[in-house]
Amino acid sequence: MTAPLLSVEGVSVDLPTPRGALRAVDTVDLSLAPGRTLGVVGESGCGKTMLSRAILQLLPKRARLGGRVMFAGRDLAALPPEALRRLRGPELAVVFQDPMTSLNPVLTIGTQIIETLQAHLGMDAAAAAARSAELLAAVGIPAPAQRLRQYPHQLSGGMRQRVAIAIALSCEPKLLIADEPTTALDVTVQAQILDLLAREQQRRHMAMILITHDLGVVAGMCERVNVMYAGMFMETGSAEQLFGSPRHPYTLGLLQSVPRLDAGRRLRLHPIEGSPPNMLRAPTACPFQPRCRYEVDLSRRELPQLVEIEPGHKVACFNPVPVDEWDRARTAATA
Repeated sequence: MTAPLLSVEGVSVDLPTPRGALRAVDTVDLSLAPGRTLGVVGESGCGKTMLSRAILQLLPKRARLGGRVMFAGRDLAALPPEALRRLRGPELAVVFQDPMTSLNPVLTIGTQIIETLQAHLGMDAAAAAARSAELLAAVGIPAPAQRLRQYPHQLSGGMRQRVAIAIALSCEPKLLIADEPTTALDVTVQAQILDLLAREQQRRHMAMILITHDLGVVAGMCERVNVMYAGMFMETGSAEQLFGSPRHPYTLGLLQSVPRLDAGRRLRLHPIEGSPPNMLRAPTACPFQPRCRYEVDLSRRELPQLVEIEPGHKVACFNPVPVDEWDRARTAATA
């Protein structure tokens, strides 16, 4: 069995606020092997981005991190800042959801890529400039030599995201974290960016964590999926398991709220009623219970733990959704 490249062990993140500590991530475990793709999906505010920042060791200054983040046999939380700086880029890279905030607006595109190559790979200016143009061409940017002289505001949103991907891939990282990489892009550009990420991931045999609220994205790109809610993983499994037979009511609710092109006007969407819990008060019972139609008495009194219900498929629920419920729901929605 292949040893994991990344192992997140009991990670929690607490953020200080004027009203007390907010539990953004609550005792999360995950592992990712080299060359594999993992999706983390959930509503906005469920802790996905904070989990990615815990992995990257880019948490806010006053945040408190619990647990361990092991990457290629090293505990990232124990590394000094200089060692982390050398690690980010050549081994661990990230694509943020908004390239206008991740790219420096006062530096040209070429300067930002060339600086990365010189800092991490020790290239001279001429070699770094040539490699920068190659990277822009590889991510589908036309006239790369011209683009190197431009500033981020002179490019479209899709072009800026391609530049961010080029920078992230410039040092051939072992792991890429893509945090909502298609937010605010139109549908056709979204498809191009996702195709680009999938192609580069396969070509480089690079591990990737794809963080999104879009179930369609993870269905098409990820081998395994973790469903996150209130800072916890509610369900984990292969893409086939989660999309073929979701067992947590939250996962089922997410799937039932997604429009389907093949259903036409007959489709009835079922939004999840209610709101996520206030994480200033750490839940002592199932955090999804107030919004759940499958709740049982135990859901109001105890916090469910992830339990394996079939090989590779875990769910944190005292009353899992019946195996064929999703098939019945799809049939009823289009009847």
